[in-house]
Amino acid sequence: MEYLLPILFVFVAFIYSSVGLGGGSSYTALMAILGISYTVIPTTSLTLNLVVTFIGMINFWRGGHGRFNLVGPFLFTSIPMAYLAGSLYIPENIFKIILISTLFLVVVRIYIINELSLSFQLSKGEKWVLIIGLGAVLGFIAGAVGIGGGIYLVPLIIMFGLGSAKEAAAAGAMFIWVNSLVGFIARFQARTFDPDFVIPLIGAVILGGGTGSYFGSVSYNAKTIQKIMGAIIIVAIIFLIRGVI
Repeated sequence: MEYLLPILFVFVAFIYSSVGLGGGSSYTALMAILGISYTVIPTTSLTLNLVVTFIGMINFWRGGHGRFNLVGPFLFTSIPMAYLAGSLYIPENIFKIILISTLFLVVVRIYIINELSLSFQLSKGEKWVLIIGLGAVLGFIAGAVGIGGGIYLVPLIIMFGLGSAKEAAAAGAMFIWVNSLVGFIARFQARTFDPDFVIPLIGAVILGGGTGSYFGSVSYNAKTIQKIMGAIIIVAIIFLIRGVI
C-alpha cells in the first residue's frame, strides 16, 4: 500500500492532466478499492486535484487557451455548494451511495459521451440555466466526495458550443482547482486531513501531472487510456455496491 498508491497515482495524474482534469474520480475509485477510510478519501482527492490542476492551469492558460468569462459563471454557484458539502457530516453509507452514483456518471462520460459528436444550440436563457444548475451540482459533488467535477464540465462545454476543446480543458482545470480548494478548506476545518498519508501522493501527482498537462496543452490525446481508467472505476463501483448491500 505504501508504494502502490503513489505508483498508480503517477499514471492517473498523467492521464487526466493531459485533458485538463485533476483525476479525482480515479484517485477516489482506487482508494475505495484499497479500503482507505471514507473520511480521508475526499480530502485526499481534493488535495491531489489542487496540485494537478494548478500545474494544468499554468500549462493550458500559458498556451493561450484560458477564458475566465467561460469558467467564471460556473464558479458563481459551485463555490458555495462545494463549501456547504465539505462542511456537512455525511454518514458512510450515504457517502458511498453518492460516490457510486458519481462514479457511474463518470463511466457514462468516458464510454458514452466521449463517443458522441452531438452539439446543441442554446438560447441565452438556456445557457444561464445550464451554467447555474451545473455549477451548483458539480460544486456539491466536489465538496462531498472529492471529485472536482471537471470530468463532466469539459465535454458539456464542447457539446453546448461554449468553447473549443482546449478552452474547455483550461476551464476544467480552473474549475476543479477552485472547487477543490473550497472543499478542502471546509474539510480541513473538520479535521479530516492526514498529512502523513497525503504527502507521498502529492509527489507522485506532481510528476504525473506536470508531464501530462505539458503534452496535453500541445497535442496529446488520452481518450484510449481514459477508457482503461474507466475500467478501474467500474471495478470500484462493484466493490462499493457490495459494501453497501
